[in-house]
Amino acid sequence: MNPFHEPHFRQLEASPLLVRVVPFAVFVALTFCQGQFGDAGRFWFYLAKTGIGAWLIWTVRPWVVEMKWSCSWEAVVAGVAVFAIWVGLDGFYPKLGKTSANWDPHSAFGRDSALAWMFVAVRILGSSIVVPPLEEIFYRSFLYRYIAKPDFQSVPLGQFSWTPFLATAVVFGLAHQEWLAGILCGFAYQGLVCRKKRLGDAISAHAVTNFLLGVWIVWKGAWHFW
Repeated sequence: MNPFHEPHFRQLEASPLLVRVVPFAVFVALTFCQGQFGDAGRFWFYLAKTGIGAWLIWTVRPWVVEMKWSCSWEAVVAGVAVFAIWVGLDGFYPKLGKTSANWDPHSAFGRDSALAWMFVAVRILGSSIVVPPLEEIFYRSFLYRYIAKPDFQSVPLGQFSWTPFLATAVVFGLAHQEWLAGILCGFAYQGLVCRKKRLGDAISAHAVTNFLLGVWIVWKGAWHFW
């Protein structure tokens, strides 16, 4: 049974705005709570958050018609390029806020333990499969078009306008400690949407970036990126 069919969820189903904003807002709220459960607890909380995020995506999919993954060579190139920018700029500009606690499951559960590798896999899968659609729906489908016009559904996905293009990238960048890389990332993903006239390529590019970053983090022990 879909809980969005319950009476108290009817307003979400009936609102194009809420159905795109609420899943992202819930995910962000859970992210802020993630560090409140101790060193080991935050790993389990991330697992629960990822599951909730996946459930939210599955639940709203009938009403977010643009949430369809699409793969193209442009998406792959953009994803790889953003990964290179994210890693390459590290250390060359000041980060926002305090560096988060070391997200190294090997230090929490034992070097090469089964639990440690399970949480590594969960983090990579969560950031590569769950995060991209949640963020792209909010930033590229909703926020960009809403800045262009409050009746955002009347704005085609591929319509280019400087004000929402710049504003959305800046908001996206400031949501990350790596703000400069985040802004450039926002330009790349939004550019894909404008070029391809659909959201799916940006979702795929975002997934490529996050997957490569996850592999890099584990390979190099660069846990500060997480």
